[in-house]
Amino acid sequence: MTPNEIKQDFESAVTKHVLFKAKLRSFLYGNGYAEGPLRDPDQCALGHWIADRRAGAYVHVPEMANLDAAHRRLHRDAALLMDLRLAGRPEAAADGLPAVLAQAESIAALLQTIERTLRTEA
Repeated sequence: MTPNEIKQDFESAVTKHVLFKAKLRSFLYGNGYAEGPLRDPDQCALGHWIADRRAGAYVHVPEMANLDAAHRRLHRDAALLMDLRLAGRPEAAADGLPAVLAQAESIAALLQTIERTLRTEA
């Protein structure tokens, strides 16, 4: 892939990640969304992106395993907040949101690091 193609590929990943964060926040504040993609890292758009790239174009990038693990932890913790909301404890869910959003920021930073590495190698 060219550096520009890598940039575009990672921009699409970041967009998928931003949408996840917005949907989670919206769910926690009372709007309904399909729970599967919020709870299950294998159902969300970024999860599909990670799986496709780990098995394909970025199979040689060791940081992709770290990205996958961080992504799975994010969904696990998001599901806990969703459970709180569904159990009638929206305040507790909202209180936990900053920690989950901090995890999300670390995923965004990891995406940037991997992109930078790949663009340097290209």
